[in-house]
Amino acid sequence: MKSDLKEYIRSVQDFPKQGIVFRDLTTLLKNSVALKEAINQLYDSTEGLKIDKVVGIESRGFIFGAILAERLNVGFIPVRKPGKLPAETEKEFYDLEYGKDSIEIHKDAISPGDKVLIHDDLLATGGTAKAAINLVEKLGGEVVQILFLIELSFLNGREKLKGYNVKALVDYTSE
Repeated sequence: MKSDLKEYIRSVQDFPKQGIVFRDLTTLLKNSVALKEAINQLYDSTEGLKIDKVVGIESRGFIFGAILAERLNVGFIPVRKPGKLPAETEKEFYDLEYGKDSIEIHKDAISPGDKVLIHDDLLATGGTAKAAINLVEKLGGEVVQILFLIELSFLNGREKLKGYNVKALVDYTSE
């Protein structure tokens, strides 16, 4: 029987700034039972999909993304903040509350036709995930699923990801 992972996620008031409730995964990560359950639930969410690569978004997307890649017996591709990848990259910009940011992927990370699962720990407004989708598609990959541990559904991030197979294990419907 699957456990409710929400009980292992700590809510931290007013972090990183006043009025924000931060969903802290470190309490889930330090609990071996909860960690294994989260990995199993993420893996089960991919059932029936053909996946060639897992893309993990910096930084917490690396934790579960790499484990998923190993379980699926496929390669893992890091998507990072600018200036962190050593070879030639493709860059995608996305909007923040105040300004813009960007993420990068190695140009040789995805081959045309690769079936790609994108993983990040949290879906908020959807900007970072949409930027990762754009990067994968620029390189000729096909996004078969975007998988999150947590979704803050009150921020309507799924709207930016319409038309894609989006799944999240834990949903917070309010701050």
